[in-house]
Amino acid sequence: MKEEVFIGVDWGGTRIKCGLVSSSGGVLVSKTVSLPKDASFASIVELIVDHVRDLAAKQQGPVDGIGLALTGPVDPNHGVVYLPGKIDGLEGYPLVPRFREVFGTSVFATNDGLAAMFAEKHVGHARSCRYAVAVTLGTGVGSGVMVDGRIPDDPHFMFGTQVGHLVINTSDDRLCLTGARGTGEMNCSATALALAVRSGLQRGIPSRLSETYWKNPHAIDFETIIRDGVEHGDPLCCDELRRWTSSLGWLLVSAVHAYSPEVLILSGGATLAHRHFLPQLKEHVAQSSFRYPKDREIPVLISELKEYSGVVGAAMMCKEKCHD
Repeated sequence: MKEEVFIGVDWGGTRIKCGLVSSSGGVLVSKTVSLPKDASFASIVELIVDHVRDLAAKQQGPVDGIGLALTGPVDPNHGVVYLPGKIDGLEGYPLVPRFREVFGTSVFATNDGLAAMFAEKHVGHARSCRYAVAVTLGTGVGSGVMVDGRIPDDPHFMFGTQVGHLVINTSDDRLCLTGARGTGEMNCSATALALAVRSGLQRGIPSRLSETYWKNPHAIDFETIIRDGVEHGDPLCCDELRRWTSSLGWLLVSAVHAYSPEVLILSGGATLAHRHFLPQLKEHVAQSSFRYPKDREIPVLISELKEYSGVVGAAMMCKEKCHD
């Protein structure tokens, strides 16, 4: 019997990733496309359609389904239903019906944090678990939760996706898109570290990144801070990374208290620098989590699926939906 093949699509803020994924979770063919600057919403949708069509043409035989990983609350049979201020045009757009019409196959959508959890459940660190939390660290902070071996459906399309919206710092008066202040997303995303270092540079704190900042403030991103700052022992960058790691620690402790997972799994671009913060993060979670038995280890693991976690997760979600 021929193995089923699905297409997974991960629509991020700056890039579209897609791939042919086997029923067992292997990526057969993959593609990453940077979004053109100032591209219209309609042109981005057409770009995704074209790349999915190219992938489908590479499959010898029919594609068994298409999974879409999207940001925000996502109706699996429609698309993004609520997304204030992020991707203009996506909120309310019938992306799933459009793909079903174009490709004539099963199409379902999910939140990108939930997609990461689907990937870990099927081919990652959560394969032998019943309870797990996946957290994605990138432009924002996403999440997905597995409860009793299932990734629950939710009538409001938000269960398990809101770890990044937990309030962890009430003294932070910056406004999050949720309307709250001091959320995980405001303190623990890759963007949060970049903004903190830029603030220090703006105030004139000495740093080896000062010249780069004054030439182009936006050049000070997470990757630059780690590569050109932390890895050279820059005091400002190291101090802000320490503060960032502490904030992330409190966020994960809150996730432990909310969901009692057997494992915490981190993915996303910021985890490429995990050797600079993971030991301290593990210690924070171990020391500050209330659990029983009190000496129970709560592993904090880095996903092995790297940049295609969302693609694999979207495909595995589609597989589950097709077999329900």
